[in-house]
Formats: sequence, C-alpha cells, structure tokens
Amino acid sequence: MTTIEIDPDLAKRAQSGRDFTIPANIAADIARDIEKFEKMLALHLAGEIEDDTFRVFRLNNGIYGQRQGGTNQMVRVKAPYGRLNADQLDLFARVADEYSRGWGHITTRQNFQFHYVELTRVPDLLREFATLGLTTREACGDTVRNVQGCHLAGACPYEKLDITAWAEAAYRHFLHHPFAQRLPRKFKINFSGCETDCGQAMFNDAGVVAVTRTLEDGTTEAGFRVFVGGGLGANPHAALALEEFTPREELLPTLEAILRIFEQTGKRKNKLRARLKWVIQELGWEEVQERILTSRRLLPGSSSWPGGIPDVVEAWGDAPAGVSASVAPTVMGQGTPVALRSTKSYDRWEQANVVRGTANGTVSAHAWSRLGDVTSEQFRGLASITREFDADVRITNRQNLVFRDLTEEQLPLLFERLSAIGMAEAGAELSRDVVACPGADTCNIAVTQSRGLADAIGVALEEAGLGEVGGIRTNISGCTNSCGQHHVSDIGFFGAERRAHGKAAPGYQMLLGGYVGQEKIHFGEKALRLPAKAAPQAVVRVVGRFNDERQAGETFRSWIERAGGTKAIAATLKDLDEFPTPEERPDFYVDYDETGPFEVEIGDSECAV
Repeated sequence: MTTIEIDPDLAKRAQSGRDFTIPANIAADIARDIEKFEKMLALHLAGEIEDDTFRVFRLNNGIYGQRQGGTNQMVRVKAPYGRLNADQLDLFARVADEYSRGWGHITTRQNFQFHYVELTRVPDLLREFATLGLTTREACGDTVRNVQGCHLAGACPYEKLDITAWAEAAYRHFLHHPFAQRLPRKFKINFSGCETDCGQAMFNDAGVVAVTRTLEDGTTEAGFRVFVGGGLGANPHAALALEEFTPREELLPTLEAILRIFEQTGKRKNKLRARLKWVIQELGWEEVQERILTSRRLLPGSSSWPGGIPDVVEAWGDAPAGVSASVAPTVMGQGTPVALRSTKSYDRWEQANVVRGTANGTVSAHAWSRLGDVTSEQFRGLASITREFDADVRITNRQNLVFRDLTEEQLPLLFERLSAIGMAEAGAELSRDVVACPGADTCNIAVTQSRGLADAIGVALEEAGLGEVGGIRTNISGCTNSCGQHHVSDIGFFGAERRAHGKAAPGYQMLLGGYVGQEKIHFGEKALRLPAKAAPQAVVRVVGRFNDERQAGETFRSWIERAGGTKAIAATLKDLDEFPTPEERPDFYVDYDETGPFEVEIGDSECAV
C-alpha cells in the first residue's frame, strides 16, 4: 500500500489550543482510498470498468464530471466545519495554478472545489491533499457529506456550546463508516452553537443546535436539539425536532441512529425521492421518530456504537466562548442590521465585517470573496495572513472566509493585508454578498449561468448605490436543485428556460422572503418569472424599496408583510417580465458569459447518481 507522509509540522501544530493532528486510522484510510482510486482509474481507462460503475466510484471520492465532457473533472476537497490552516491555503494556491485554472471556488457547504482537473492527474492531486490531512472522500456521492458547522464556533458570544469538537467527532466517526458508503442518497449533517443557527441546521438531514435546559436543582445543563429530515432541492422540507433535549453523551449515537434508519428505509429505486425527507413523508414523522429513538436505544450492541462523550471533545473541550463584560455582542445571523456610518474604507469594513463580544476579548473578521472565488494569489495572501496573525481561519456558508482569535490592535493591519489581495470589501451580510452555485459554467444539469447573473446583480447594485444595504441576502441556483440555496435567502433565483418570439431565452424564477434562523425556516415564495437580463434590475428595485421603506431594525420578511406580501411586490415588477424581440435586444437571448444564442444543454445528473 502507498504510504502518505503527513507533514510533521501539521502533526505538531495546535490552533486555538486544539491539536489538529490527523488520527492515524484516518491517514491510513485516506492512503488506501488513493491507492484504490489509482487502480480503478487504470482499469477504467483500459476499458475493464464500465462508465456507470466508475462514475459511482468516482463520485464517492469527491470527483465530479463537468459539462465540458471528456476528462475534465471538478475535484471537491472537504474542510470539516470550514476549518483550514496556512499550509493548506498555500497548497490550494499551487493546486489552482498547476491543476486547475488559477482559482478555487467556495461552496455553500464549506468545501473548496477546483475545476478543469485532468482525470489522469487526480491521484497525484489526492496525494498532495493527503500530505496536509485533506481528503475528497465522500465529498460527493450517496454518502455522509462534509460535516458543516457554524464558522464562528468558539468565537460567538451567543453560543451555548462550542460545537467545533463535536463537528470534528462527527466527521471522524462517519468518514468510511460502513453504513455510509452506498446510501439511498446523500446525507448532510450540520452544527450550530445556538438558536441563531448561523450553521443553517434547519434544512439538513440531521441538524444539530446547541441548547440548554434547567434541571430540578436549578442548575443548567448544556446539550443539543437535533432536527431531522430537512432538505432543499426542487421540493424543500423543513427539518423536525427529534426531541426537546439530547444530552451530550447521546449526540453521536443519535446521529448514527438517524443514518441507520435512512439507510434502511430510503427509496433506492427512485433517486428523485430517496432523501430522508421523502421517508418522513411516506412513513409519517411519528413512525420515523420512533424508529430513530429505538435504534439509538439498541445501538450499544452494535460494533459501530460511537460511545458517550467523544475523545476529541474530551481533549479539545466544548465550553462556550462566553460574553464579554465590556463589549456588547455583535448581532449575527440572517437579517443582521449592519449599519455603515462612515465614508472611510477601513471604518466601513470594520463595521460590516468584524464580530465582537466574546469573553476572551478576541475578535473575528471576514475576508470577502466575490462570487466565492479565490485566486492563487489570494490563497497565498490568506496563508501569509494566517501565519502573520497566528489566526484560526474558517470557511463560511456564504462563500467567504473568517479570521478568528484576533486582537483589536491587529485589525488595521489585517485590513491592509486583505486590501492588498482584494478581499477587504465591506461585504459580509451586505447586499453585495451575492451567493451563487457554479451554474452552467461547469455543471452538467444547470440551465443558466448563475455566476454571471450574480456578477451582474452585484454590478447593478453598486451602480445604484445599493451595494452596502444590510440585512438582505440574494442567492442564485442555475436550476431547481438549490445548490445556491435560493429557497432560504431574502431574494432567491433559480434558472429556467423561457420561450419568447419563437426563440429560447435564459430566464429565472424569482422568490422572496426565505429565511433560516432562531430554529425556524421559511422557504421563499414565488414572486414572478423574469428574463435573465431583467433580473438585476428587479433586485435593484426590491433592495431599493427595502432600503427606503424599512423601519429601524425591521427584517426583510417583516417588510414584505407590511408592503402587502410577495404578490404585491411582484406586481410592481411585472413590467420587467417582457421579452423584446430578438432584433430589438439580441442580448436577451444570450446568457451571461456566453457569446452565442441561448440553448439548454443538460447532461446526465451526477447529483442524482
């Protein structure tokens, strides 16, 4: 078996007081994964393994085919709960230059992915990742996907528990888990440290939120509330609370019990209705709930029982960050009422991108990534910053990065360093922070160029002087599958083909009022369909009205209700749902970032394999 040498500095390094050594069993498993991938690839190229069989294997190892066909691949590398270190960021810079096209893309599930990787070079790339403890294993396919966690875990003044070690424990337990290798469909786990739910637990198969309860003797116990069966896609479902309170020692057994019930009951013959949310719809919530609790009760008899408190939690601890006695906590979550009160660039960045209020006096600061893209030069800059400031860095689910464990005195210099690499825009939680999936740029099943629309919306908002409106989020997906999470944003779009004057044209369905937080979830309501080229103006109008009409501290959802509801707002945009003739506006029949006439080209859905 090929041996992967883990960087000795990585094995010794501690970040934020936690040992990030790669466990020996995981390192050995990753090495075996790569050796097997190389063998399977050789057999496939020799024609001894058919395409469909190799595709399933490839996906389980985090390698997606691209729209361009041939041997172009997208490689998705997992970053459990978004954690990264300086060496990994440096490696990403080299990967972007030597294997990809000069940049990497942040996903909404805290992964990085690199496009246009030649299939025959994948084994070499996997070995490079492995030297720094990274793996692509189960980043795709019908597996337990990357375990997500709040990017401010351990640095949030509102958290009930620091969920970092718990997310790490879940990642370690389910990687290569025997029940997680060929599930009916993908299975997603998410952790949030408090009910603000910055980690977005409410639309995952298993969403975990740290909570507390008061015991009979008046003391307080910290634990979790576990939500089950959430999902987005073309048919979104809200997750349901399994029980009021799950003790810490029962958390991992609970997650395994949920996984086991899904593995046993998911519909393998119909991939479109195979997720856990459909099991709940068919069997009923009470039946699924009973099965999960029964499975958990009997789990100690299983060889894969995870035990009580995981070793990594005992070693790292999970005490909450606590609240500072001298600094008021920064409000976080969807609808954050950011207010920029200065004309100076540094002040505006500090007001929008810095989080304060933890008991230890440290601060956190966001580095804004336009469209979720990070160039090789930016990767190197981020790595240098991480070392210079001795910071902990994590990926956010809005396609940005956040530096933690900073001091107030470091902020001006950090702003200078981020400015030098173009990542110091006051963007976090502001209207310019548009999220988009890769879309038809590389995805087989995307209908439209969602990234192009996201860029056009950003430009339109800036030109209208509305790029820095706080408390409003826009998310875009290139199809109905919601990889861009359009269902849970204030303004959402998903791509669709339109027909006008006898021609095909790129279009979008606009949704309004999506929200996730406070252990609640509201899916956006359909407003109206729009030509792709009219969507930026629709956003400008809605954001402009919200900015002009909202009351102090008012959320976007509250404003919609006060303005008469989604239908009333849609009525004011109806004039935008008009297609000029191809002779009048030929650009309406060409998608963003394209040069020829719009044409829907949908390949095989690797998402549903």
